[in-house]
Amino acid sequence: MFENLSERLDKSFKLLKGQGRITEINIAETLKDVRRALLDADVNFKIAKTFTDTVKEKALGQDVLNAVKPSQLMIKIVRDELAELMGGEAIDINLKGNPTVILIAGLQGSGKTTFSGKLANHLKSKKQKLPLLVACDVYRPAAIEQLKVLGEQIGVPVYSEEGSKDPVKIAKNAIKQAKKDGQNLVIVDTAGRLAIDEEMMNEIAAVNKAIDPHETLFVVDSMTGQDAVNTAKEFNDRLDFDGVVLTKLDGDTRGGAALSIRSVVNKPIKFIGSGEKMEAIDIFHPERMADRILGMGDIVSLVEKAQEQFDQEEARKLSKKIAKNQFDFDDFLSQIGQIKKMGNIKDLAGMIPGMGKMMKNVDVDDDAFKGIEAIIQSMTPTEKTEPKIINGSRRKRIAKGSGTDIQEVNRLIKQFEETKKMMKMMKDGKGMAGLMSKMSGMR
Repeated sequence: MFENLSERLDKSFKLLKGQGRITEINIAETLKDVRRALLDADVNFKIAKTFTDTVKEKALGQDVLNAVKPSQLMIKIVRDELAELMGGEAIDINLKGNPTVILIAGLQGSGKTTFSGKLANHLKSKKQKLPLLVACDVYRPAAIEQLKVLGEQIGVPVYSEEGSKDPVKIAKNAIKQAKKDGQNLVIVDTAGRLAIDEEMMNEIAAVNKAIDPHETLFVVDSMTGQDAVNTAKEFNDRLDFDGVVLTKLDGDTRGGAALSIRSVVNKPIKFIGSGEKMEAIDIFHPERMADRILGMGDIVSLVEKAQEQFDQEEARKLSKKIAKNQFDFDDFLSQIGQIKKMGNIKDLAGMIPGMGKMMKNVDVDDDAFKGIEAIIQSMTPTEKTEPKIINGSRRKRIAKGSGTDIQEVNRLIKQFEETKKMMKMMKDGKGMAGLMSKMSGMR
């Protein structure tokens, strides 16, 4: 996401020349290029113009410190305005009420059902909620089945009424059932259409009125760009929703929806989603997103993701093993598992300052660790704990069993030994366990 915009903005700032002071002359070409970059990202023309006018107003006449270049000062101003454009600060979801009722709306194909499952999983683990998912898409049996599959996957019950075509009745009955069963969160997944129509709007408005949700979220496919913003406006006119959810941010999206939608509907973006995994959901932080757009990374989010998967007790055990030089391939495999749970590897790399640009043309598959896992899983228990016994014939057997070649096995064993030595030498941090411990201490 935002790769093209990031690249264009980076080139724009390089146009800024001159020293001592930012003037109308030395920022003219830069701001013209910034506006073009925003338009290419499918940002509304009026919003792009207002944005560059605001940046110009704030930048003009600002003194440039000796240690700061004009382009660096401009980056700071643009970064702050990008964050403001996207809402300024993160807005939390409203969880008042017992049960809390959340209505999910949006067009068909926007990712409503998947997001409903993600949200249930997120609130279940983060806020210790007891969710009930409600299948109110009475037109697509596949949507009801999908919700049931997701519910089973995350251990959350799903309420549905087979044969019923009345979403209002289903939603009201589901809330009664939640109260009866002691569940304090109800997430209602509603029907979408391929396009906005009056029947759809009347139906979602009727559901909204009947259940009076504490929170109404509009789910939008970020890959649809400016169309997503127009759709959001029409829904907001009818529902007056509380927040926006941007899905499919891992796809080929130019980012226009994320940059424009807040200004058009005056409602905050509350969540973003990427990928199909139930953990692939994040609270939207405008400042962090602005940092990522400008190639500054997002270390805070990376640390938070690590903390989510971090097991303090396991880390303590691992630290003791490293201290005794007993770190083995089983431990190595366990650490890979924790990294995989954090999300898409390329997205994670993009959170590290400077890495987004380096990873631009690198194709990192979700199965990037597949070969390593296969090699380790092809070892015997003794080989995993005592790698020094892995001689030539054992390496051939491991390569054959893992579907790799002997060079890959040799490379992994060498990397493992180097990692083990490094961990032993790092007296203070004790390798990955130490890093995770430090991250935990930042909570």
